[in-house]
Amino acid sequence: MSAQTSASASDTLHALWRIAGLPDDALSFIDLPGREPVFPSSFAIGTAAQASVAAAALAACELAHARGVERQRVSVDMTHAAVECTGAFTVDGQAPETWGRFSGLYRCADGYVRIHANFEHHQDGALRLLGLDPKTATRADAEHAMLAWRGREFEDAAAAQGLVVTMLRTFDEWDATPQARAIAAQPLMTLTRIGDAPPRALPALAEAARPLDGIRVLDFTRILAGPVGGRALAAFGADVMLVNAPHLPNIPAIADTSRGKRSALLDLRTERDRAALRQLIDEAHVFSQGYRPGGLAALGFGPDALAARRPGIVYVSLTAYGTEGPWAQRRGFDSLVQTAMGFNAAEGEAAGDGKPHALPMQMLDMASGFLMAFGAAAALWRQQREGGSWHVQVSLAQTGQWLRGLGRVEGGIAAPTPEVAPFMTRYASGFGELVAVTPSAQLARTPAGYARESVRPGAGEARW
Repeated sequence: MSAQTSASASDTLHALWRIAGLPDDALSFIDLPGREPVFPSSFAIGTAAQASVAAAALAACELAHARGVERQRVSVDMTHAAVECTGAFTVDGQAPETWGRFSGLYRCADGYVRIHANFEHHQDGALRLLGLDPKTATRADAEHAMLAWRGREFEDAAAAQGLVVTMLRTFDEWDATPQARAIAAQPLMTLTRIGDAPPRALPALAEAARPLDGIRVLDFTRILAGPVGGRALAAFGADVMLVNAPHLPNIPAIADTSRGKRSALLDLRTERDRAALRQLIDEAHVFSQGYRPGGLAALGFGPDALAARRPGIVYVSLTAYGTEGPWAQRRGFDSLVQTAMGFNAAEGEAAGDGKPHALPMQMLDMASGFLMAFGAAAALWRQQREGGSWHVQVSLAQTGQWLRGLGRVEGGIAAPTPEVAPFMTRYASGFGELVAVTPSAQLARTPAGYARESVRPGAGEARW
């Protein structure tokens, strides 16, 4: 029999609501059934999943209320939310290959290092750093070569080359780093007014329409957290356009995370496509991006530039390690941030087998994605009330700090993994027959869902 976490899902949701500055009376319209543990983990991943999904859904409904319709009840089951955060799906009956053959934990001279090698350029760079030929190296070669390195030295050398690598740390070791202190000094997420603008008139909303009907979202995200955020907005009715760069790789999860979205290709290295993006921005309400810090600003599409061009816009930014501290410019993915921040070591300690353990899903990605959707809807609500343009900022590391702060689940590591099949359904897609998790947010009057099937990158035009 396991103990409940130190933070209930209701308390966690209330704290998120306060960050956004949304009205407390809306919280009486939420139901949060279920309790920890829901997956084998010593962390409150069910609470994190349930609260972040609920925040996104309730904020979307509160924006609809500001647009003149009655509030509606929202229910988020904890197990369903956690299953949604696994990102489980199949295409034509086959589960995707999630990890590159060189991705994962490696022993080094003084502990462990995790390499993210799902993209070829990251893989080849890490292998060359190990002194190996990417054309002929085997996993065994990489494991042997890593034993000659100390973890911190390899981490720093990789970061200097723009690679995605981190050493395994305990919580105490993470807390001693300057980056940990920078993260601890920041809130979970921020909603900042960045320019003057009157409240923008939004399209009229019918009582039977989903909460975000008529809201146009440009989704400039690529890996997991950002696409999950865009998918959540689409599930609540937003018109979401996923914009990919034709020269950048994607991951198999795009078949799942593209549900509900249009899809277009733009190469921002060309003036023609930059002009096309400016036209899209002129009719957008939300611009969501997960490029490395400063990447889009250098092309003229940073938050201040968009606020000047499209007053009243909501700009959502995702980073790996936040905007402060020595790691602010570092690339990172969920698995790397988990390893750096101490989660893998802590789960291993809870398991008692002497090995590091990852969380049972990419919880930092998933919660961050739903927090992006929450922030977008909340900032739109604020824009309606206060005017201005808004910048929402979320990072994987700040989400990790939040998850850690929710407390531990006694005995949770021994919990069984729930069946996911009851939460799955079939969808047509441009990738094949997709079987994926249904939205865990249940809206009483206007059910969440996807008006468009997921399509391959560039299947549509870059126009509304």
